[in-house]
Amino acid sequence: MGMFDVAVAFWIFVAVAAVAGIAGDVIKRRQALEPLRLAIEKGQPLDPKVVETLMAGSVRAESIDPAHLQIGGIITTAAGVGVMLLSWFIAQLVRPALFPILGAGVVTVCVGIGLMVAARALERHQRKRDESADPTA
Repeated sequence: MGMFDVAVAFWIFVAVAAVAGIAGDVIKRRQALEPLRLAIEKGQPLDPKVVETLMAGSVRAESIDPAHLQIGGIITTAAGVGVMLLSWFIAQLVRPALFPILGAGVVTVCVGIGLMVAARALERHQRKRDESADPTA
């Protein structure tokens, strides 16, 4: 029954962390839009650029640097390879642990590769957008 309790506690923690993150984002968004609401209530003229910036949100695809995704992918892939090597060393002591730990390493490598693929796709998207915005380039 002890392992079951640990699993339940883990998933409760994951759920609470996810809900807390969502709630934090909602609170930040409300605080960012509060000056806009106050300006509307007072009847002050609004600059369209300020309104657009506030309504757009905090994270945009343009603000993500593909190099950061690439670095994260390289680090994650290297960590996955390390976990796969670790599985071999642990299997020398506990033979049944080889495949579960090896599987965790493979999943980690897949996440790293996914980050690197996402970096390339984002870079291509940004390049196409820049070319379509500036046809003289």
